[in-house]
Amino acid sequence: MRWEMTSDNSPSRSLVIADAGAVSATLGPELDRAAGFARAEKSAATRRAYRSDFNLFQTWCEAKQVPALPARPDTVAAFLAAEANRGSKSSTIGRGLAAIRYAHKLAGHEPPTNSEAVKATLRGIRRATGSAPVRKAPATSDKILAMAQTASLSPKGLRDRAILLLGFGGAFRRSELVALDIADIEFCSGGLRVTIRKSKTDQEGQGATIAIARGSIACPVEATLNWITAATIKDGPLFRPVARNGKILNRRLSDRAVADVVKTYARKAGLKAAEFSGHSLRSGFLTSAARRGASLFKMMDVSRHKSVDTLRGYVRDAELFRDHAGTGLL
Repeated sequence: MRWEMTSDNSPSRSLVIADAGAVSATLGPELDRAAGFARAEKSAATRRAYRSDFNLFQTWCEAKQVPALPARPDTVAAFLAAEANRGSKSSTIGRGLAAIRYAHKLAGHEPPTNSEAVKATLRGIRRATGSAPVRKAPATSDKILAMAQTASLSPKGLRDRAILLLGFGGAFRRSELVALDIADIEFCSGGLRVTIRKSKTDQEGQGATIAIARGSIACPVEATLNWITAATIKDGPLFRPVARNGKILNRRLSDRAVADVVKTYARKAGLKAAEFSGHSLRSGFLTSAARRGASLFKMMDVSRHKSVDTLRGYVRDAELFRDHAGTGLL
């Protein structure tokens, strides 16, 4: 049995109900709704990643002539070892394991990932290859200013400048940035009020409103207004694709496009594009704020982190040499 996904990367009905054939046909509409709710459990990006990872596992199983769903624990352990030998990062292997677990749960099977043999294999891989993630460089305020300065006055340039400055000013995740609608933006005397309706840490959509401060050198408020004015957008998505001829397309920009914008302007500013990602806007704001001695709680007001411990890493990096215990000893 292959793990099927519908055209919009959502789990098919047969995976929501383990034995769909035994269920009365009168439940059809309800099963469709159940499948819809199952889709909403994970973000579109997560579903895409899981689909890709599980398809890789399925292909490997087919080559070995062993079942992928349900899979035996020893099959999964062998697959993990094969991926490690292939040079895959431990983080990538861990994500693949999560995809296998998710597929089995949807299909109503006991996940083979619960096996101690599988867990021990993953621990061994992490111990042997290391599990520290490769961190992308933060786009700190000085870098953002340099990047934004290279943006042209074309519709695409105005959009990209707004993405860089608003993304930095609000410590946005790229998914949050592209999810913004015109209705979520409120211009006020102090700057901008932005409503974030759903985020990675707010999957139930309770929402949050943050303030975007004005800038004296490169203003995110002005950049956002300039983009809206140039694009003549009155409602719907804030950030949209721009065609080669400058035409603004009537659809939402993808989150991947934000990463492309960051990399493109990092390169234009003379930086190493490969060191930056969409997350560089968020980490850049937090690193810059920490360097200026901003309160952790004020930083959390913008970034919406649930835990102070997560932010401590940014502060520690920013203050690595401040009041160093070894200063003056040698």
